[in-house]
Amino acid sequence: MNGRDPRQAFVVRPSDAEAWVRRPDPVAASESKGDVFTARLTIDVTPELRGRIKVVAFQRGLTVADMLRELLAREFPDKAGDAS
Repeated sequence: MNGRDPRQAFVVRPSDAEAWVRRPDPVAASESKGDVFTARLTIDVTPELRGRIKVVAFQRGLTVADMLRELLAREFPDKAGDAS
């Protein structure tokens, strides 16, 4: 052991949060160039809510991912005040 804590890098907070959020994640060797411009978001929901989301997506003929992307894009537009 070198005496250095390998988890230390996770403790460092970014000085500019906005730039940190917009910075792309490093590309893993298994990812293709087409995947570079996407990001995965994981949230915890109750099994009941997950079921309701899946039912509504099915009724609308959408995938859950597509439906939630549309919802998030509508709620968080690119420009503040840009109502869609």
